[in-house]
Amino acid sequence: MGNRGMEDLIPLVNRLQDALSGVGQSCSLHLPQIAVVGGQSAGKSSVLENFVGRDFLPRGSGIVTRRPLILQLLSANTEYGEFFHCKGKKFTDFDDIRKEIEAETNRLTGSNKGISPVPISLRIYSPHVLNLTLVDLPGITKVPIGDQPADIEYQIRDMIMQFICKENCLILAVTPANTDLANSDALKLAKDVDPQGQRTIGVITKLDLMDEGTDARNILENRLLPLRRGYIGVVNRSQKDIDGKKDIKAALHAEKMFFLSHPAYKHMAESTGTPYLQRILNQQLTNHIRDTLPAFRSHLQSQLLDLNKEAEEYKQYRPDDPARRTKTLLQNVQRLAVDFEKLIEGSGNKVDTAHLSGGARINRIFHERFPYELVKLELDEGKLRREINYAIRNIHGVRTGLFTPDMAFEAIVKKQISNLKGPCTKFVDMVSQELITTVNQCINELSSFPKLQNETEKIVTTEIREQESRCRDQVLLLIDMQLAYINTKHEDFIGFTNGQQTCKQSNKKTVPVMAGNHGVAPPSRLIVIRKGWLTISNIGIMKGGAKEYWFILSAESLSWFKDDEEKEKKYMLPLDNLKLRDVEKGFMSSKFVFALYNTELRNVYKDYKCLELACYSQEELDSWKASLLQAGVYPDRVTVDEQGNGSPENFSDPQVERQVETIRSLVDSYMSIIYKTFKDLMPKTVMHLMINSVKEFISSELLAQLYALGECSALMDESPEQQRHREEVLRKHAALKEALAVIGKFSTSTCTTPLPPPVDSSWIQPPSPTLSKKSVTKPVVRGHAPSAPRVPAYAASQSNDGLHQLSGPPNRAPPSVPRRHPPAIPKVK
Repeated sequence: MGNRGMEDLIPLVNRLQDALSGVGQSCSLHLPQIAVVGGQSAGKSSVLENFVGRDFLPRGSGIVTRRPLILQLLSANTEYGEFFHCKGKKFTDFDDIRKEIEAETNRLTGSNKGISPVPISLRIYSPHVLNLTLVDLPGITKVPIGDQPADIEYQIRDMIMQFICKENCLILAVTPANTDLANSDALKLAKDVDPQGQRTIGVITKLDLMDEGTDARNILENRLLPLRRGYIGVVNRSQKDIDGKKDIKAALHAEKMFFLSHPAYKHMAESTGTPYLQRILNQQLTNHIRDTLPAFRSHLQSQLLDLNKEAEEYKQYRPDDPARRTKTLLQNVQRLAVDFEKLIEGSGNKVDTAHLSGGARINRIFHERFPYELVKLELDEGKLRREINYAIRNIHGVRTGLFTPDMAFEAIVKKQISNLKGPCTKFVDMVSQELITTVNQCINELSSFPKLQNETEKIVTTEIREQESRCRDQVLLLIDMQLAYINTKHEDFIGFTNGQQTCKQSNKKTVPVMAGNHGVAPPSRLIVIRKGWLTISNIGIMKGGAKEYWFILSAESLSWFKDDEEKEKKYMLPLDNLKLRDVEKGFMSSKFVFALYNTELRNVYKDYKCLELACYSQEELDSWKASLLQAGVYPDRVTVDEQGNGSPENFSDPQVERQVETIRSLVDSYMSIIYKTFKDLMPKTVMHLMINSVKEFISSELLAQLYALGECSALMDESPEQQRHREEVLRKHAALKEALAVIGKFSTSTCTTPLPPPVDSSWIQPPSPTLSKKSVTKPVVRGHAPSAPRVPAYAASQSNDGLHQLSGPPNRAPPSVPRRHPPAIPKVK
């Protein structure tokens, strides 16, 4: 029976189905099978029952098949059925099989005609069947009934597409003979996914119900409306026969007599009927399995390779073995220490190319955020001069001083140094928060053990907070040390004599520049400081509206281009006399905005007094501010009136005014030294007291503290999710190995019959007005296609071809695609 040379191939696939069924859809493998597609009441279920020789499928009016039925037919000495959801239970009564199908269908879909894409798997052993794997799909319907949704047609089409769009699936397109074949929904769906017809086999049912004087001879001979694999005609039992409990064996005999006695079909009786269809399907499925087996084996091997490492780790883990638990605890803590150090030092194996993380973010705090916080300390000029003036006068008291009092200088400097406490403590807080974020990123790898993860997070976070407190105390101590002694003999300090000379030589414009530099040498004018996208947001709609450009910031100018190819420059803005100020975020805006303006009230860009620039995140905004600071564009701290002028107090006493200028110059010089010192010491202090201490703690102290909890065994309890994942990985790994072993024992070195040559299938088109039934016998003028291959009962054949190009019109539009992307088939439990 069937293809004897390859008769074990279909049982091979069934064994693969068994091996892989335990892991559901997680393997993403499509085993070869035959999908039965057709309209409602086209006779699909009757064809399947004829294959088995038993009544076992639900019957009724309307849509009866409401879930896909995966039917595996296996030749055996005894006759019984098994369901995948009822493993170990044998059904010897086929009425019980029908009842179980109905019950399992209703369990998911209800009893009022609902549908579900979750398949039912049924295996039937019988001495009367050939090895086949078929999928009985719901019939294509147009009008919803019962609980069916309004889009029932599309849902059924999507469900069918889930199966027939797979390259490993043969399509059995069932069409009644008493309908217009050119409008067959089954053939149109098959054409969508199989335009060359390599996987489509036509079945014509209800030949005995055609109008008197008509027949389907030209269709069955593949001359009218041809298919590459041709058509096979069958005659099923009528509803009257079913109601009368007509035996299927008798029905098959009646079918045989129908073809032998009918004048239009008797010459082709050997190539029609259910037994012939069964042999053809057996041969075609066997050939198809052989062709797809090498690619299928490669797919299995690639998935097994991906799982090997993880599966080996899980095999060695024994949840109930205390020694294994202790070893796993040690390995996890060591891995945590290594991962944390790699993130901080920047030597990780997995480099994040999308965001800054770990040490890179801390480095940004060191060299961008902290200097920017120092610049924001710059007091407005008028307020500082008033404070110096008041200090000088208060020191002189009732007397009129002849010399510049050094006590005024010391008082102002100490106040400025005290102001460092805010930026310095904020700096420590920012680094502490980044450390916690980095540690949590590493601790998330312990999610397999929730108790270990929680305790580790608690212990390490506590340690970071303790080191943060220690570091903060040390920073405040550094500030107190600077307050304790004002060293006017510092080699970089200009001194009182030079300060007075500086006052005479400098103008009011250069003083703020000295204050703003904070001892930072200006970068070379040729160096590009930063590049990136920014949006100019204050351009009116009439002038084009807000638009994004590619900006390049150097030490001398800010230029922007049309795009990042930097070929079309839009504008170059010199940085002279520019300052930066914040702009409040709009109510409906999601962007962060800052503005550049000219301190001399000139237009910055065309006729705009300021240039408002927007970016997408606060982090990006802070980075641009820090870059502009490096280029010498400082934040606006001076109160500006409507004319843009500052409001410094005018001093009536020229002598006091000269003393104010002298102390102002001295304060700038000394604070420049202080800023240099703190920008150097703060990263070193934090690195030593916080970062290095935390690294040392994780690598040497964490494990001891975990042991000190006295619950080491409980710490290594797996989470339910991890336990399921571990079991699934091991099960999937074992299933893949078993499947490869099954394939490895089989040889596919047998001869095959070639696939028939292509035919013109452009006749399959959108619905058109139904033709009269009598026109079926009138041949259409088309090129003759070869008839379907005749297969003797004991022929051994196999296909190794099937990739010929379709000889149709050269400019025909490509085949249509399914109307909607079909959802993945849910996992069968």
